[in-house]
Order: sequence, then structure tokens, then C-alpha cells
Amino acid sequence: MIDGLVSGSTVRVELGVLSYEIAIAPASLDELGPRMAQFPSDMKSLGKKVLVVSNPTIADYYAEQAIASLTHAGFTVYSHLIPAGEQYKTLDSIQTIYDCALENRLERSSTLVALGGGVIGDMTGFAAATWLRGVNFVQVPTSLLAMVDASIGGKTGVNHPLGKNLIGAFYQPRLVWIDPQVLKTLPEREFRAGMAEVIKYGVIWDLELFERLERSKRLDRFEEIEPELLNLILTRSCEAKAQVVSEDEKEAGLRAILNYGHTIGHAIESLTGYEQVIHGEAVAIGMVAVSKIALKMGFWGQDWDQRQLALIEKTGLPTRIPSQVSIESILDSLQTDKKVKSGRVRFILPTEHTEAKITDQVPPDILREVLASLGASGG
Repeated sequence: MIDGLVSGSTVRVELGVLSYEIAIAPASLDELGPRMAQFPSDMKSLGKKVLVVSNPTIADYYAEQAIASLTHAGFTVYSHLIPAGEQYKTLDSIQTIYDCALENRLERSSTLVALGGGVIGDMTGFAAATWLRGVNFVQVPTSLLAMVDASIGGKTGVNHPLGKNLIGAFYQPRLVWIDPQVLKTLPEREFRAGMAEVIKYGVIWDLELFERLERSKRLDRFEEIEPELLNLILTRSCEAKAQVVSEDEKEAGLRAILNYGHTIGHAIESLTGYEQVIHGEAVAIGMVAVSKIALKMGFWGQDWDQRQLALIEKTGLPTRIPSQVSIESILDSLQTDKKVKSGRVRFILPTEHTEAKITDQVPPDILREVLASLGASGG
């Protein structure tokens, strides 16, 4: 039970004084204000001023409900909208949040609430980390991808024209509030994209989750997912992310495994302008690619490669690189990846033990061969 809600689960991210809860409960958006008001009235309180940041699409569905909940709980609430889309994940958009915070005289005790998907969450978190050198921050994710991944762990930031998420900070939220029912308004493409992150956890961390996904008839539409399975997907994914983050908050080692599929995926995403191939789709292609690399390098076998591929295909996600993306452009983009160390690109490769191996020893010929086999031009 979550603070009097009818049903739900709670996952805790253990980070000492920075610890926080991930609350998962259906039809709980109305309880956001009361839950935030429960924070003690000392240095840990969330203040009285709240700025809700969202995009116009999400705001049309849920802003009125969230703002009403906060207002009834005694908060003074302001709102700010940023256009939807990865192309707006920029410093210019952050500036507009700062302008709104200044106009409404937000204080260091005030709270920014991210009501939206991963883009809104990342930007709101970065604004919170940097406004007045740090104000409170609450995540209310509205996409599957944000619920199982982006809202947890404190990675915040924006894109640089030459690479994804190159500007940012680690800044933990005070609370992550997940209402699965908001997924009913999520476009099917975005739902499928979020499933890529769920599959990721199944491959690198949670064999039981992987096998449960395999037994599911369909994974491509919210309407096809039974409530029990949806709760398992959310809870197990959040538990996996929380466990990894609790052990390695700032990606000094273990946390890098959460980038499984992301290294090549980020390159494809940026090279296609963040629109033709969206984040989860790019991660799916990236997972297929590193699976092939792992197969060629002997880290796992053909059966695992095919099982992962079948699961990705069941979800309706792409498995090939768009033909206009060249091998050389991918290789160039990889050099701007945040995980590059001493000029060497580090890849997260799967193994047969529901684990992942971090390595910078992928032979260039294998990398090129795999990229060509998946459709990249110039092979």
C-alpha cells in the first residue's frame, strides 16, 4: 500500500541522505499534492511554491488534475510549457524555465515538478539542479520510458548539436510518482519505445522479467497488457534501476551497464535528427547491434541473440539501421559518446548470465561488419 492508496507498490532508491521513493499506483495523480505535503516542515520540506513543467500535449491531458491536487494540498502553483520533442531539449529551453522561475520568485526551498516524459524530466531536473544552485525536484513521468528509466537515478541534462545529453548533471529527485493509468493516452509508438528499456533490464539484470515478457502474447500496445503484467513490468524495471543506482549513483562503474544498447542507439538517434528514429527505437537497434557484436566475440550464443531479437520484434520495434545512416557517420558520432575514455569507445555487451560486460576492446572490423549487416550504408 502507498500512503492510503487503494493499491500499488513502492521501490526505494537507497542513497543515504539523498534516498527517495518511487511510488507506483493506479489512478494516483490526484494524490500527488497530499503526498508532497507529507514531507516534514523542516529543511527536507518541498516549500510552498511549485513550478510544474510540461509540454502542451501532456498538459492538455493532465496538468489541470495535477495542479488541482497540488493547490488543494496548500501549494502555490505555477506552470510552464515547453514544446514537445527531443529537438527542444536544449539550453534555450532551460533558459525559459529559469525565466519563469525568476518571474514567480521561486526560492531555494521551492520545487520543480516534471510532468511528462523523459525529455521534460531531464530538462526540469537540470533546471532544478542549477537554479539557485539547487532546488527541490519531483518526477511525475507520463511515458513508459520515463517511468521505467528516465525518471529514476538523477541523470538530468540537454543535448548538444553534436551529441545527446552531453550537457547535464547528476541531481536526484525527492520523489518519483507513477500513475500507470496515464499510459492510456500515450501514443502507441511511444509505448513501444518504452518497452525497449524494459527488455534491456530483462537482458542485463532480471532473467525472470525477460522470461515473463517472452510468455506474453503481445507487448506492442498498452491495451494488450494485463494490469498484473503492467505492474510487474513497472515494479521490476524500477527495482532494477534502483538497485544499480543505489550501488553506483554517478556511473563510476556498474551503472554504465544501464547504457546497454544506448551507445550505438544514441548515435543513430542524433544522426536521424531525433525524429525519424526516437530514443527507444534507437535503443532497440543498438541492442540488436551489440548482441551481434557479443555473438561474434563469444560473450553469448546464437540462442540468446535470437531470443532477444524475437522479443524486440514482438514489441514492434525496429531492428535495422536506416539506410541513409552511414557506417562512418556512426563511428564519428561514437567518439562524442559520454562513455569514451582515453579515446576508446566503451560498449556494454550482454552475456549468457543475465549480466553485461563493459569493454573498450571491440575490434573495429567486427563493429563495421555488424553495422553493415544491420543496414548502415558504406559497408
